[in-house]
Amino acid sequence: MKLGIGIGWRPEIAEAIEALPGIEWVEAVAENLCADHLPESLVRLRERGVTVVPHGVSLGLGGADRPDPDRLAGLAARAELLGTPLVTEHIAFVRAGGRPAASPVLEAGHLLPVPRTWDALDVLCENVRIAQDSLPVPLALENIAALISWPDEELTEGQFLAELVERTGVRLLIDVANLHTNHVNRGEDPATALDELPVEAIAYVHVAGGVEKDGVWHDTHAHPVTRPVLDVLSELRSRVDPPGVLLERDDDFPPAEELAGELTAIRGTLAAAATAPRAPAPRPAGPAEPVTRASGARDRTTAAQTALLSSLVAGAPAPDGFDHRRLAVQSRALAAKRADVVAKVAPDLPGILGDGYRGAFLAYARNRPMSAGYRRDALDFAEHLLIAGHPADEAARRRLTRWWQDRAAPRPPRRGAARLIHAARTALLGR
Repeated sequence: MKLGIGIGWRPEIAEAIEALPGIEWVEAVAENLCADHLPESLVRLRERGVTVVPHGVSLGLGGADRPDPDRLAGLAARAELLGTPLVTEHIAFVRAGGRPAASPVLEAGHLLPVPRTWDALDVLCENVRIAQDSLPVPLALENIAALISWPDEELTEGQFLAELVERTGVRLLIDVANLHTNHVNRGEDPATALDELPVEAIAYVHVAGGVEKDGVWHDTHAHPVTRPVLDVLSELRSRVDPPGVLLERDDDFPPAEELAGELTAIRGTLAAAATAPRAPAPRPAGPAEPVTRASGARDRTTAAQTALLSSLVAGAPAPDGFDHRRLAVQSRALAAKRADVVAKVAPDLPGILGDGYRGAFLAYARNRPMSAGYRRDALDFAEHLLIAGHPADEAARRRLTRWWQDRAAPRPPRRGAARLIHAARTALLGR
């Protein structure tokens, strides 16, 4: 299956993408598509013969729980609607807790790394098989970028991916920007990872931009692709001719000519590496799997992931063995992403709160994990402000009250509801 050169489709740049020359395929975030109809831009692209691949972000196949049947059914429906040759997801966990951990379900709002251990591999492989059985087309999984490292890991990234492919036959989506991110943040050599993983299993490749701040690389998808990322792409191309290569951009979208320039740089990097291929290095033998392991991999994974996520989003103590500084960086990054996404799904909130929106949201999010998606998060944030008598400006408080009432009326009463109703009435009556 040859895909060629593509770009991540986003509504904000849909018109520009349709006009870009040489685009052979696009990738769309699956959760942003309806299961029964497509945006007109994607319809037009498909009519031109452009392949559309749905890219999932919420399954959490690396999580301790088995994949949610409804989420799998939704991804399958989008695959059928698009007539796609494959679907993709991530090797990550996105939620933890719940009944097995005797704690509330916690949502990360972002992709978090799984520990590269035999326990985590066992859980991931079972989850992948469940997903494969539920999907109408092949599945490919993406390596993710990480700010933090798990203590006491037993495999390298390449070994972990090789074992995953060997056990499940799943394809790989290799993100070279994520390999660069993990080089900066965790000291992992991209060339070593490429030598260890089965490059013949690659379905396609992601290329994206980021930025370094205080010695930490942030995989933003909102900055231009850097030379070091293109160097990793060159390393990959010297080993294998990937079926597809795709440019990702998720925010701070540049003019169309800048996107075209980045695509030209990607094509040039691939062409240059193809003229001087290197002999593939013998794949190193992976570590021997323990002959016997205690049962209960899911229970141990549940406990470990819940402890980590509780520290990142709910103010719990840091689990043993983690770098506390890096955990703090990751925690701030998760809160910042929540603030950004809530501002997109509920743009009235920053409109009402003005420059105070971001600081107020970050203060709210510090010890209040998201538990039911971003739209509910926006309502809970507004409710929190109103109960506390904010914002101080009376006109802004009235606007926020009306916004909350318009959207929260069908919801059941929550703790503090009487106080909130009193505050709302006071704000609207101007008393």
